[in-house]
Amino acid sequence: MNRLAKRWIIYLISLEFILCLTVFSLPSGSVYSQATSQQIVTEIRGVWLTNVASGVLFVPWGIDRAINQLSALHFNTVYPVVWNRGNTFYKSNVAKSIIGSEAEPVLNFMHGGQDVLAKIIKLAKPKGITVMPWFEYGFMTPTNSQLAKLYPDWLTVGQAGINSVKETLPEDANNGAIIKQSWLNPLHPEVQEFILGLILEVVSNYNVDGIQIDDHFGMPVQFGYDRFTVELYKQEHQGKSPPSNPLNSEWMRWRADKITAFMSRIYRSIKEIDPNTKLSLSPNAQGFAYKYYLQDWETWVKKGWVDELVLQVYRHDKSSFMTELEQPAVKFARSKIPVVIGISTGTLRTPVRMSQIKAQIDMVRDRSFPGISFFYWESLWGYIAPETPQKRRKVFQELFNARAIRALPLGEENRKLRL
Repeated sequence: MNRLAKRWIIYLISLEFILCLTVFSLPSGSVYSQATSQQIVTEIRGVWLTNVASGVLFVPWGIDRAINQLSALHFNTVYPVVWNRGNTFYKSNVAKSIIGSEAEPVLNFMHGGQDVLAKIIKLAKPKGITVMPWFEYGFMTPTNSQLAKLYPDWLTVGQAGINSVKETLPEDANNGAIIKQSWLNPLHPEVQEFILGLILEVVSNYNVDGIQIDDHFGMPVQFGYDRFTVELYKQEHQGKSPPSNPLNSEWMRWRADKITAFMSRIYRSIKEIDPNTKLSLSPNAQGFAYKYYLQDWETWVKKGWVDELVLQVYRHDKSSFMTELEQPAVKFARSKIPVVIGISTGTLRTPVRMSQIKAQIDMVRDRSFPGISFFYWESLWGYIAPETPQKRRKVFQELFNARAIRALPLGEENRKLRL
């Protein structure tokens, strides 16, 4: 079987899976009653829209339905994926010039070449919903992706030439979908130009409120032994090779600082195009992020290079969840910028009950965090959830009874407005 035939078989299987997901997430009715309260409060209420284990971005009616439902239940922010598995989910000239494809092929086919990001913005903006495109994969790309195959010199490796990690995304958890992932070298100038080009392309060409990067904007600590990085380290250390122990503190700090320097460049470049465009960051806890991915986001916050932090706290245990909210890095970040808490609403095979979601929302609100974001759309109130869609929507309607805006004008943060 030739390569083209294999690719079409994969596409057809993907389409079948997407359509099945969409059927099972269809609502039982099309009417959503608006909450009756006329009060307006200040609270960020977000949700991630992903392409993995979710059909929302693929079927033509999925985006319209999602935006209408979210608006009716007083959500005010969406983080739609725009970079995943080596493909863009918008019309990208940068991607086309590098990998030969301007958008994810199945997405492009399902929408007849229509620009999905432009559609999301067009539908969301009139409803007062903030749109922050989400570069989910960061420097990660599947080992079998076109990007990894075309540019092997862009990839970083571990010792003995190990060039991949088995990375499981939250939406893939327990689905058996563990994909071998390679890692673009965050220190390589050509990689930096590519990633920066994608980000600035979105900022320049779309009416977005901000962009979001997440926990994959770093480097697995075991990586950094590629030729380029080793030579760069030698140049800055009088010819000395990097330590063989990837956990060596100086070696970790050197790599983390290089990533931090690139973060500075991204932030400044965004602000040069539009000072009002926000840079949102959705990391894991600081200790975990630095130890395993050399992502020193606390320093990024200190330097003023993050406008919004959406901390991933995907914990089922109440004590563990509360512990993450009280971490010193979180407290520090709260003194500088809005810190939103990311809550898991479940995955395809790891559903989360509405009682847990409600309890976690209550804990976040009790500690006066400015908002919540949910991972992910398909499990908010679709049929993959433990309760019926009607029951889950009813709870969200009670929790989000009042309309919410992301922020009040300066000096009015604590004032509640009424229509």
